[in-house]
Amino acid sequence: MQLDGVAAAGGGRVVMLVDNGVDGDSRVQKAARSAADAGWDVTLLGCADVEREWRLGGAQVRVLPMGGNRGGGRTGLRQRLVARGGPLLRAARLARRPVEHAQVFFWRTVAGDRAWRHLEPGLWTYERVFGPVVDALAPDLIHAHDFRMLGVAARAVDRARTAGREVRLVWDAHEWLPGARPRRDNVRWLPAHLAYLREYVSHADAVVTVSEALAELLQDEHGLAERPTVLLNAPAVTDPSPTPAEVPDLRDRCGVGPETPLLVYSGTLVEQRGVATVVEALPRLPGAHLALVVADPSAPYVRRLLAVAARLGVAERVHPVPYVPHGQVSAFLSAADVGLIPIHHWPNHEIALITKFFEYAHARLPVVVSDVRTMADTVQATGQGEVFRAGDATDLVRAVRAVLADPQRYRRVYDGPASPLPDWTWEAQAERLDAVYRRLLGGGDPPGRSTTTPAVVQAP
Repeated sequence: MQLDGVAAAGGGRVVMLVDNGVDGDSRVQKAARSAADAGWDVTLLGCADVEREWRLGGAQVRVLPMGGNRGGGRTGLRQRLVARGGPLLRAARLARRPVEHAQVFFWRTVAGDRAWRHLEPGLWTYERVFGPVVDALAPDLIHAHDFRMLGVAARAVDRARTAGREVRLVWDAHEWLPGARPRRDNVRWLPAHLAYLREYVSHADAVVTVSEALAELLQDEHGLAERPTVLLNAPAVTDPSPTPAEVPDLRDRCGVGPETPLLVYSGTLVEQRGVATVVEALPRLPGAHLALVVADPSAPYVRRLLAVAARLGVAERVHPVPYVPHGQVSAFLSAADVGLIPIHHWPNHEIALITKFFEYAHARLPVVVSDVRTMADTVQATGQGEVFRAGDATDLVRAVRAVLADPQRYRRVYDGPASPLPDWTWEAQAERLDAVYRRLLGGGDPPGRSTTTPAVVQAP
């Protein structure tokens, strides 16, 4: 069904949905802002404990109140009880697992992919919170970010079509769900969400995702007619650049001078990110300092790493520093000598080109990355850094020493006609997203836009 004139001149109404408070999700923010810049009427709906509303460029952002019930979870309460009750509560949790396995088997046998309604009924909370707002906005296209919003979007599309309005659905797959770590200590969590995803994936008119490797997995797993369009988690580079005076000096924050070898890790700190391997390597990298650019420099895991550093006699060379605003990240990181991605092997790590990979590249930093498949292959193909065996501090030392011995060899990759940087920008990805919208809404390919990556149309 053609939407009369909607896409031909731009301006169609787009509603984006995301299962978070928007603030910390750079991909979602960039998608909303760039779609609005391209002429779409964008409303981005997120969720949190407290209702909020603001503008993000030309996009309207509304964070809806979840009422303290997110995905059926009383996770915070359980975590507090476990912390207070110690071994007895953990033992009780283990004792319940056979019951949960039995529940999964029973409901999958009885209900198939509809089993999530019994295994994870809290998913209906998202319907209650988002559904009426989406219906009231009457979008022409719904862009569902990640897996939880897919069902909300699909049901909104069904209601609109029943009422005689044609609405298109784009699913933005941020990760490969079978390879994700369960978000709660609950045997039901993963099979329930997989069933939820399988029930609704066929409703998507187009699928976009974050890497070629994940696009291939999604096509194979869900029988997609075409491979998903890849929108890399690359930084925006045409926003007004901060002046040097506006960008904090990373070396000043770490208390080191320009001659000190400075390694940097930027992003979330949890065990599977592998930063403990870097701390373990520091005694064999004399003189090198490590900057940890994190949301909360006093967080418990940061304190654990500092305690390890103290035992190894290198505490004075580890410097937790807070995040800077999104537009300053690459300029802030550029003061370092090496960008680190020491993540462990895990299914979603193998297929990802993560945001910090591109932030390091735009900071023109040589990269030292563990041998997770997609990022290791990319680094080896471009020559922008070195690869080491995940979790192997000795091999990490080798890789860092190689980079520090000749950093310009690796930095040269970012300059010249063969540089990967022009395609590693959000602006390049935004053109592809705009092309997907226009194809779905009947507007054709706008002049001068890149459409080299096809949109995905789900087979009937």
